[in-house]
Amino acid sequence: MDPKLLKPFTYEVFPTEGLVAYFSMEIAINPVMPTYSGGLGVLAGDTLRSAADLGVPLVAFSLLHRKGYFEQHLDTNGMQREDVQTWNPADFCVEEPARITVSIEDRTVTVRCWRYELVGRYGHVVPIYLLDTDVDGNSGWDRGLTDHLYGGDTNYRLQQEIVLGMGGARMANALGHRINVYHMNEGHAALLTLALLESQLGGGPLGAATDTDIEQVRNKCVFTTHTPVPAGHDRFSTEQTIRILGGDRTARLERLGCFRDDMLNMTLLALRFSRYANGVAMQHGKVSREMFPEFAIDSITNGVHAPTWTSEPVQKMLDEHIPAWRRDNLYVRNAIDLPEKDILKAHAQAKDSLLAEVAARTGLVLNPNVLTLGFARRVATYKRATLLFTDPERLVEIATAAGGLQIIYAGKAHPQDEPGKALIQKVIEDAAKFSNGILRIVYLENYDWKLGAMLTAGVDVWVNTPRRPYEASGTSGMKAALNGVPSLSILDGWWIEGCVEGVTGWAIEDGADDNEEATSLYKKLETAVVPLYLETPGKWARLMRNTLAFNGSYFNTNRMVKQYTRNAYYPVTLIEQAKVQEATFAD
Repeated sequence: MDPKLLKPFTYEVFPTEGLVAYFSMEIAINPVMPTYSGGLGVLAGDTLRSAADLGVPLVAFSLLHRKGYFEQHLDTNGMQREDVQTWNPADFCVEEPARITVSIEDRTVTVRCWRYELVGRYGHVVPIYLLDTDVDGNSGWDRGLTDHLYGGDTNYRLQQEIVLGMGGARMANALGHRINVYHMNEGHAALLTLALLESQLGGGPLGAATDTDIEQVRNKCVFTTHTPVPAGHDRFSTEQTIRILGGDRTARLERLGCFRDDMLNMTLLALRFSRYANGVAMQHGKVSREMFPEFAIDSITNGVHAPTWTSEPVQKMLDEHIPAWRRDNLYVRNAIDLPEKDILKAHAQAKDSLLAEVAARTGLVLNPNVLTLGFARRVATYKRATLLFTDPERLVEIATAAGGLQIIYAGKAHPQDEPGKALIQKVIEDAAKFSNGILRIVYLENYDWKLGAMLTAGVDVWVNTPRRPYEASGTSGMKAALNGVPSLSILDGWWIEGCVEGVTGWAIEDGADDNEEATSLYKKLETAVVPLYLETPGKWARLMRNTLAFNGSYFNTNRMVKQYTRNAYYPVTLIEQAKVQEATFAD
């Protein structure tokens, strides 16, 4: 039998009845559906793709985002302009007949949903329900509540979170789903706990809730936090909460300790009502426990969906040599035995595709034989996109010693993030100032799913320079690793776990300030990256092979979803595990 057609080994045993309900403000479902903005949404989409591949009984809820995030356009000075991404949900989804209502500022808002069926490798379907308030009978304002992802002010955000959390929980019931576990992917959906508590009380007053009632809700909920700094958590003033959510509900949340510094803290709310909580990398788990020491916060390191982010040439290579990799990503570990010539050939093809895209977009023809660095992600000041330009003369010296150096940038800044927009302008300004025949720098506009996949597969080294400890996890370097592309990165987020110096890439050493860390970055380029790339192609091929085998086999959502299943959704005792294994082998 063709090994590609083998059914996956069943690692988990699920209840015969009941589902996991996964809630996320954004989900990257399909490249042509603008239902996501960046890392959180891509992670959610990859999670659901692996859940479908593994047969996890799961449904998902998000908002429709009828007008999307935005299309980015950059003028010659790097000024960002945002255009609306309108799309027709009927082209991709089926409207469900169910209707529910939520209360917002004493208004009754009707919510419908659209179903998208995400089909896994072996035919298992994960339904994704996109909540939509563009319904006849709603006011013009309320019809637009689900239009924009991360649009508007904090009033708009809280109203959206009522629709996602309370509306999503009610919609799951209206659709007839029996939910065993509610998974809140970040605090945006935390208000679903309030809807569950109200349901537990049978519509009675919230003040009548007992510890037993609260424990019943906690037993159903798990929570993943993605934010490594206090200011990054969604918070709403007492006045906003009373006005938008209602006085009785606000009072209950205050009594439950969900306010901090006179602000409703959505992370606190989610933690109070969850039996299990986790950060998204080992280090992030530590940081989260320091921020919320009264809670037990585990860590499950993020991953990416391997078939989605592995380039076609690398996929063909793996299919030829390791056909089992698709059903169980752990087999990617066997990439350690791939022929060096094959991995160099696959990467060369991916690089050619990327450079052709650069030429088509910009007219700039880059050299496939020149060392090419990639830097692409959401533009935020802590990610320090300009760290590479700290000492431009030294960067030019490195480029000269390397026989040329090419740097490809991409990334969007949030429409309201003026410092982020200014950073794009600075990168483009520096690119124009420092680019010459030996150092070539280009910034590609409208960073999205497809361009991200081309970049992580086609560059030679993936660069990441966040200021610690602001990187909760990061996943772009994981995508690069699945293509054998090593990282040169600050030791933060996932890279603390993935970096084996000189084996899977290189660490930029911690410094007292940006200058010291830029010095370490330059030193690694000069003494490690450039010599290896120029002088020893065989060793470079082995570096790529190590990166794919060691990091690609672990930092994927196939492994991650199994961890969520075993630790968060359906944890079982060792005795029960032994019984499961015994029964499985007996069959």
